[in-house]
Amino acid sequence: MATLYLASGSPRRRELLAQIGVPFRTLVLDLDESSLPGETPQAYVERLARAKARAGLAHSKDPEAVVLGADTAVVLDGRILGKPLDRADAQATLEALSGREHQVLTAVALAAPGRCEARVVTSRVEFRPLSAAEIAAYWETGEPRDKAGSYGIQGLAAVFVSALHGSYSAVVGLPLCETAEMLADFGIACWQEGTTP
Repeated sequence: MATLYLASGSPRRRELLAQIGVPFRTLVLDLDESSLPGETPQAYVERLARAKARAGLAHSKDPEAVVLGADTAVVLDGRILGKPLDRADAQATLEALSGREHQVLTAVALAAPGRCEARVVTSRVEFRPLSAAEIAAYWETGEPRDKAGSYGIQGLAAVFVSALHGSYSAVVGLPLCETAEMLADFGIACWQEGTTP
């Protein structure tokens, strides 16, 4: 039976995999996540998801391993909005997202010996207009500091979201519907005994 490894240190991805009853082991890898010149956001997230899965497979040294890699990007006007460098950067990002729709692209990749498959899921998120005071107060909570796009939809920033078109779990960090389909194709079932809440 295949053993699933999650090539991610993200607590959100761990929670999402656990939510669908899939047992896994975690691998934390250090990869260069810089974008390549001229690379589209879709190509970027897919490349990183595949790189994480392949690196995890090489690291695991398990002949029965299936490794899941994922990457998420918040995109506005074709530009990837990464994690904020500081308060001013987060403020500028949230001001740019205020009252507008943006995209969240999440790629998931599975790698096993001799095989690597990936899918990219695109969701559209719309923010209501945000005041300067709200943005400042949100920064003070600490939540935006390690989040792509300077916000977490699963946390306090949920109050900013006026509409979501697509996959909520993909915006959090792992598209569960697509992930479950891919896992089944690799022989790993959801809702395994002893793993569901």
